[in-house]
Amino acid sequence: MERESISVFDIFKVGIGPSSSHTLGPWKAALRFVALLDSKGLEKVQSVQVLLYGSLAKTGKGHGTDVAVILGLCGENPETFDVNAVTPSLNQIADTQILKIKVYGPSGDVERSQSVGFTPSADVVFLYTESLPFHPNAVTFVATFSNGESVAETYYSIGGGFVVKEGETGGGADQPHLPYPIANEVDLISACDRTGLPISGVVFENESAWRPEADTRKGVMRIWGVMRDCIYRGCHTPGILPGGLNVTRRAAELNERYTAGKPYANFDEWKAVVKAGGGSFKHILEWVSCFALAVNEENAAFGRVVTAPTNGAAGVVPSVLLYYIVFCDGDTEDQIVRFLLTASEIGSMFKKGATLSAAMGGCQAEIGVSSAMAAAALTELLGGTPRQAAMAAEIAMEHHLGLTCDPVAGLVQVPCIERNTMGTIKAITAAYLALQSKPENARITLDAVINTMWETAKDMNHKYKETAEGGLALQIPIGLSDC
Repeated sequence: MERESISVFDIFKVGIGPSSSHTLGPWKAALRFVALLDSKGLEKVQSVQVLLYGSLAKTGKGHGTDVAVILGLCGENPETFDVNAVTPSLNQIADTQILKIKVYGPSGDVERSQSVGFTPSADVVFLYTESLPFHPNAVTFVATFSNGESVAETYYSIGGGFVVKEGETGGGADQPHLPYPIANEVDLISACDRTGLPISGVVFENESAWRPEADTRKGVMRIWGVMRDCIYRGCHTPGILPGGLNVTRRAAELNERYTAGKPYANFDEWKAVVKAGGGSFKHILEWVSCFALAVNEENAAFGRVVTAPTNGAAGVVPSVLLYYIVFCDGDTEDQIVRFLLTASEIGSMFKKGATLSAAMGGCQAEIGVSSAMAAAALTELLGGTPRQAAMAAEIAMEHHLGLTCDPVAGLVQVPCIERNTMGTIKAITAAYLALQSKPENARITLDAVINTMWETAKDMNHKYKETAEGGLALQIPIGLSDC
């Protein structure tokens, strides 16, 4: 297995919904193409065209792939671009048929730009019947220059917002040397045994190869801040989700019902109201489900989310973390950082040993992985050993094996939003099971379940891999078949 160095900030990325592989990945690919054009002379660019293949074509409309590549070609940053400006920006390009390719400097100002003729309906081409062999999520950018030359680059969005260019490999000489390189559970447990550190401690040591510890802490807390804001925003935003299915947002209605008129003015006051309701099973179940719905309703509405490890599964990790903060008194910076570091390591192991792409592995690669990540992190923070944390991750994934990706109308809504509530509950259950178990008695290891997930992914029929050609996607109500 190739040794690949993956940071916590590779697993957790800030972006705009609804999909890490179909929105964030193509957006990042477009930014890479803009950098290439800039190196060749941006002022010479005369035209740009985008070709979408495989799953990016089949569910690209519902996943906003066309939106992503256009905004990426405009040089916009998915971490900071105003989500309220998405529709106005696209309408302006469609109305004027002009695309302004921009290169931003470190200060955030536009340093160079070039305007080219661009008709979104004609210049973003959905090749529904064509796929490229390396990966189902492929996009090719083509540009012509004033001197008659042209350039084309193909990129693959391989899941979780990770992007590789045609011919690239996952590793590279420029990757840092980690003190504890980890490819699988054996490596992870060995590192914990040798150092006496929990999983989060080993990850901290590895992150030091990229940056000082203080910077890692600051960056992880920023990730949590985006997650926290997403939950709060989703719990206070009613309405109908875009896309044509007319799915009603539920988190805001549930939040209003559960808070029962109790006053609050910000997240901390709201959190106190949630906690004051007590610790009954019903109360906790209602709230963690509401947290997860809130995140993925935001995701479906092109809101700002954190891939964890994907956008479609973005609700599980923050919901389990907020469960720990509210109901387990885990509201300290150290506990939050440890939770996210542990979760990231489990996610990176699945990426290295299997996939984070639903187009490759079905929804087991998204909700299954996110549930495993959250289960391991919760186990560690509740006092579990590294072996118990790995056991919790195994339990969570074991009960997601074979889960298909069958988005109705190609949208990240049905069944995706509710699946985050299921992944959240399974993660919490897996953690408590592992805490009351002896890992040495377990018959299935985390490595075994990762391998099984990958074998299952390879055996799974392609129509259940984010194509909207099988499963629930075939049960589209009359009148929505053209969504």
